[in-house]
Amino acid sequence: MARRNFRQAGTPWLLSMPALALFSGLLVVPLILTAILSFNAFNGMSGIQPGFGLANYIAILSDGYYYELFLRTGAMALGVTVICIIIGVPETLILARMRPGWQRTFFVVILGPLLISVVVRTLGWQILLSRWGAVNSILLGLHLVNHPVQMLYSMTGVVIVLTHVMLPFMIIAVWSSLQRLDSQVAHAARSLGAGPLTTFGRIILPQLMPGILSGSIIVFTLSASAFATPAIIGGGKVQIVSTVIYDEFFNSMNWPEGAAIAVLLLLGIVFVVLGSNQFIERKFKQVFA
Repeated sequence: MARRNFRQAGTPWLLSMPALALFSGLLVVPLILTAILSFNAFNGMSGIQPGFGLANYIAILSDGYYYELFLRTGAMALGVTVICIIIGVPETLILARMRPGWQRTFFVVILGPLLISVVVRTLGWQILLSRWGAVNSILLGLHLVNHPVQMLYSMTGVVIVLTHVMLPFMIIAVWSSLQRLDSQVAHAARSLGAGPLTTFGRIILPQLMPGILSGSIIVFTLSASAFATPAIIGGGKVQIVSTVIYDEFFNSMNWPEGAAIAVLLLLGIVFVVLGSNQFIERKFKQVFA
């Protein structure tokens, strides 16, 4: 009997071993190797040195440039996340009120870009945001501006394109929470005299918070670590952490310092995500219970 219980308890672990091995090989092992590399010394003449130390971390944390770099990256990721919430939540609510046929059509429109490489989409946006591209042509045609707006090679352009890239993730997350929402509760609030804004703010929005939180985590982490979009749209003029890591690895060839920056970026993202998660779960503990 005890042997049977042991075998039943061990079966899930045995079945999950292939996935755990793949996860370890593709994620855990590279992260460990990167962390180890970050403690190596570097010499411009002879390359990576065998000794270990905290010189790379000391150099980064004692340089104000890197503080500005991390703040810029965090502000960019936070801005993209907020815009995705502002656009994604109403868009999801509108989708929920559509007929099934229209829902399927608009889901294909919203999720279709995920089937296209992010590099291809970014190159398309580079054409649209150019000085004489479609966006500036529309703004000039509507007389909203008197001269072409510089959106390429700027943080504004990077945020616009990242928002387009990340918006489907927010919509998917909010949609999953919306499917668990009991519409009768909102109808009951309206029947008791609550207005549309009160119903949304006190009934619907708190129940959507798990989806908004999970979508925000996905959008923030992907935006903070994004490389292709800032590199192409920013054109080297918009420096964030991921582009500096690339420069350290492939231009300066200072792999240990690039690895140290990558480790600090990972720790910063984990700290922000866990902190915001704890705060929102405490504020909306009845929803998450």
